Amino acid sequence: MTDTITYQNVHNKFKLNGFHLNREDLCTFAYSFIKEGEDFEKPVGDFLLDWFDDKSYLEINTSGSTGIPKLIRVDKQAMVNSALATGNFFDLQPGDKVLHCLPAKYVAGKMMFIRGFILGLEIDFVAPSSHPLDRLDYDYDFAALVPMQAQYSLDKLKHIKKIIIGGAKITKPLEDKLLKVKSEIYETYGMTETITHIAAKRIGEEAFTVFPNVMLSLDDNNCLLIKAPSISNELIETNDIVEMVSENEFIWLGRYDNVVNSGGIKLIPEQIEEKLATRIPRRYFVIGQADPVLGEKLVLIVEGEPIPIEKEVFDVLDKYEKPKEIHFVKHFEETPTGKIIRKETLSKFMY
Repeated sequence: MTDTITYQNVHNKFKLNGFHLNREDLCTFAYSFIKEGEDFEKPVGDFLLDWFDDKSYLEINTSGSTGIPKLIRVDKQAMVNSALATGNFFDLQPGDKVLHCLPAKYVAGKMMFIRGFILGLEIDFVAPSSHPLDRLDYDYDFAALVPMQAQYSLDKLKHIKKIIIGGAKITKPLEDKLLKVKSEIYETYGMTETITHIAAKRIGEEAFTVFPNVMLSLDDNNCLLIKAPSISNELIETNDIVEMVSENEFIWLGRYDNVVNSGGIKLIPEQIEEKLATRIPRRYFVIGQADPVLGEKLVLIVEGEPIPIEKEVFDVLDKYEKPKEIHFVKHFEETPTGKIIRKETLSKFMY
């Protein structure tokens, strides 16, 4: 199937905001978006012109959640293969009605359009916002959201049959709320280098399952290595520490670049944060801060004005997991998908 469907194809059932559009129509729309469109539509115009030009690749910015955003080249045919894999994994069919509410500037937003072109989906594209479902007029078969959008749309999610949530980790409190929604909801795993997701898990499950034809292994630091011939000729190295459950299932534990070495004890912040879930009524994270004795000491960073946090909050933690200090920061630095940028936040002025 992937041999016959290329990035030049637009499925005859594809619709955008109610209109059947072919390749030529989309290029005409692109110029209209660029010249006359609203701010969120202009990147769509740029993407459409780039997608249908003569080049075999797109240049895409990474999110910058672990450092400075960088521009990478992504093969268009690999993006088509990714769209087909998503369609097969989630059983998307031509004519399915899809809500698109992600920024077209980033790979996740581009991929929603590509899935529409290739799979023949009927896409309603709305302005990306934290409350994208506020003016929902229809029921949908499929949508992709970031956690913040899901959090602010809990009462509307029932109108979407299948939902994928990515871009940042789903917190335990949010997961508990999502479990009460009757929709089929998945958390996805991926990055720009893997052309969005290569694995997913149902809300409430612990382990991610990779898509077919994706092979996993670990490096010496227990970080995930991904081999996916249909999307990349190279081995994709990640900084994600995982526990392998089987050859095609893994449990995500945290980021290697977040690991804190405190007096020789290696601590994974994300695991500590999971234990504290529901115990601190604000957004928070733990991080290592330079210390003359320990090398790094573990500190807790909480968003907003200072509030009292009792020692009993930390009773769920092991001895070495308990923060040495608590700091408050007015606002966390974050990526457009709502992922907290830890080191930049730490460097901000603290109360």
